[in-house]
Amino acid sequence: MPPLGIHDIEESAHETQVGRWPLAMAWWALFSAMFWLYVATASTAAYGARSTLVGMVLAIVTFGVINRVLAAYALRTGSTVERISQALFGGIGSTLAALLIGITALYYGVFEGSVIAATLQTWFGGDIRVWYFVCVAYALPLAFGGVRNWLDRLNGFLLPFYCVGLVALVVVSSVDRGYPSGWLTVAGPESVVPGWVGSYLIYMGIWVMMLFTMDFAALGRAEDTRFHQRVTFGPFFYLCTFGINGLVGMYVVHAYGVEGTETGVVQAVTGSLGLAGVLLIVISQTRINTANYFLASNNLEVVAEKVAGVRLPHIAWVLICGALAYLFMLTDVLSYLLEALAYQGVLIMAWTGVVLVHVLMRGSRDDARGLACRRPNRRLFGTWVASSVVGIILLEQDASATLATLSPAVTVALAVVGALLISRRATNDQSKVTATVQ
Repeated sequence: MPPLGIHDIEESAHETQVGRWPLAMAWWALFSAMFWLYVATASTAAYGARSTLVGMVLAIVTFGVINRVLAAYALRTGSTVERISQALFGGIGSTLAALLIGITALYYGVFEGSVIAATLQTWFGGDIRVWYFVCVAYALPLAFGGVRNWLDRLNGFLLPFYCVGLVALVVVSSVDRGYPSGWLTVAGPESVVPGWVGSYLIYMGIWVMMLFTMDFAALGRAEDTRFHQRVTFGPFFYLCTFGINGLVGMYVVHAYGVEGTETGVVQAVTGSLGLAGVLLIVISQTRINTANYFLASNNLEVVAEKVAGVRLPHIAWVLICGALAYLFMLTDVLSYLLEALAYQGVLIMAWTGVVLVHVLMRGSRDDARGLACRRPNRRLFGTWVASSVVGIILLEQDASATLATLSPAVTVALAVVGALLISRRATNDQSKVTATVQ
């Protein structure tokens, strides 16, 4: 499928613009995932509470700053992940980027849906395969309408229930078990890197949020940029998502003395709130899965059109994503999900490094018309691939835990340095051309 033309880009951007609060409410679906409670508790188990707090703060700042930049760019240009990848990396690069975000969102949908199914089976009994089907079946219609028609209202309605549930979780666990003294001083085992570094690197594994930001922000209006940078995509969102969720997770898991895993978090929630805890989990996972299915269906639709020229109604792609999610659940996907996400995460971090350099150094010149006309840069695509390959090789270093642990940081550093060199060279070449013309 050829890239979108100028008229297509401008018409698409006009048609998909969403108001500030509808877009904010749709995006804040990502706030309410048990996964954020789990990340903090897993980091605490691996590196200790104090190191986790430092890593959490650094992650809030990093995610907040980077996503302010990427959101502003997407709001101004209407550029999704696929569109900017087409402009910078070409057809293969844009297809790979769309595939990455589509599969990653689908994996997260499987993960969160499995949490609901396991919770419902534990509480009510029955065949887990039936609960898998129920969790997929009820979530799909919620994603049919997209951001403009339904997701904003659904998630805006459910957000207060989730917030009240978090408060109730802390209060009831305190009444039930007493104040868990020492929950902020839990020591972790010895690690190959400083604890705060290891904790921060755990959060780096979630850089897919940068890609999610661009796809959501592309739906918004340029005049709402300041609002979205402050409320929707910036540090405030991550203060709530990583900070509040993480602290609640650390608190209740320590209060109940359960292992720092997603199962442990679920046990703490249901153990403290009972049936209300089950409802809290269903609400939280339903909210985030609307975003997961929205992103997965949109991007897999793009991949199918580019690779095979297949065009189907959007509802059909939501149904296809649901069928894939159910099949993944049946294969015990959780046994290999984290490993798959680790490899995809390397590609995502390298992509983010290259794109961020472009946005900061040359992005002010971009608009919808310019992106449609831009010739891809093979050297940028090569930088993305090369830094990803190095990151994957480091992940495979079983003999050196240090190298494997530092893989995310090395990947991003290589991508940023490579993109900086290419951008500087392009600037110098342009200066020479200008001087020659004059």
